[in-house]
Amino acid sequence: MKAEMAENMPKLIEEYGRAPHLVVILVGDNPASVSYVTGKAKASEAVGIKNTTIRKPADITEAELLGLIEELNADDSVDGILVQLPLPKHISEAKVIATISQEKDVDGFHPLNVAALWQKQPCTVACTPLGVIKMLKEAGIEIAGKRAVVVGRSNIVGLPVSKLLLDENATVTMAHSRTANLAEITRQAEILVVAVGRPRMITADMVAPGAVVIDVGVNRDPETGKLCGDVDFANIEPIASVITPVPGGVGPMTITMLMQNTIDCFKARCK
Repeated sequence: MKAEMAENMPKLIEEYGRAPHLVVILVGDNPASVSYVTGKAKASEAVGIKNTTIRKPADITEAELLGLIEELNADDSVDGILVQLPLPKHISEAKVIATISQEKDVDGFHPLNVAALWQKQPCTVACTPLGVIKMLKEAGIEIAGKRAVVVGRSNIVGLPVSKLLLDENATVTMAHSRTANLAEITRQAEILVVAVGRPRMITADMVAPGAVVIDVGVNRDPETGKLCGDVDFANIEPIASVITPVPGGVGPMTITMLMQNTIDCFKARCK
């Protein structure tokens, strides 16, 4: 996908007179956030998107951060605005997300984009759920008519990916860490999407033979300290028909969909 975007970029620049411009705001120096922001800058460079990273100290006031977002909203040369989450405790994430202009909301978290998704209106969809659907389609997996189980109910992954699967005509069951008889439900899944944030929570006995397993979790393994997913990859891989690894599966796809969302926001604004 990135190669395709890079190939099309000269045509976009010729047509609109400039490249799309993504601004990422990083508050504080959380190591995971720094790593994600660096990854976004590298991906932007690879596809030819102009990337500006604005770093602010962890003690920035909420008013200052909201003021900065308003300036970027008003700046016509900016097509996408992303504030890296999580934010320090004294800043309301909900306020920050709602302040970003809907047309520049490349993360797809703005309340109006979320509402539009559930009402089947045109909108920017959150990058991770969009990436999950893209992966399934690119792998040639038929979604229509399949039994899909989504474990996790977050606004960022669980809820939107359930809606996207429904829109692709899957029959969707939503489950979570407090679901009774979780294994019984996950074993019914032909497509299993897991996004709970618990290391290796889904074990081999919870997966049906031949299931498609998408692991959205990124955790530190308490034993080895290495990155691992929400599913026990080593023991589930022989059972599943296809499975995404962690790291290297959904994560890179999320950043790629961010690039796609930035290009789409740019085109919509330039029309």
